[in-house]
Amino acid sequence: MRLFFIVILSFLLTFSVSFPVHAANLETGAKVFDVHCAGCHVNGGNIIRRGKNLKQPALEKNGYATAEAIAQIVANGKANMSAYQDKLTAEEIASVAAYVLDRAAAGWKS
Repeated sequence: MRLFFIVILSFLLTFSVSFPVHAANLETGAKVFDVHCAGCHVNGGNIIRRGKNLKQPALEKNGYATAEAIAQIVANGKANMSAYQDKLTAEEIASVAAYVLDRAAAGWKS
């Protein structure tokens, strides 16, 4: 019985954490990025803090290599980065996080 609860709990945690990523739309993410992010993060760079860019090595080094971590910083901001939870919907935040991961994996090439 205990094993059954552990399996069910693991299943629920896995799918509840990953659900927003599955609901993300890369097209929406690209549009949100162009409007709200590209001013500072053109081509995955960072015009304010060079080492805090959106390229894969920097995302991994700084602890933002998951859609959930990116969505968290988009929503809440950090240091020089503004929070967007009052400006974007949860779907837009999930979409832009997925878009950033997609572009980082592609080396920010079209």
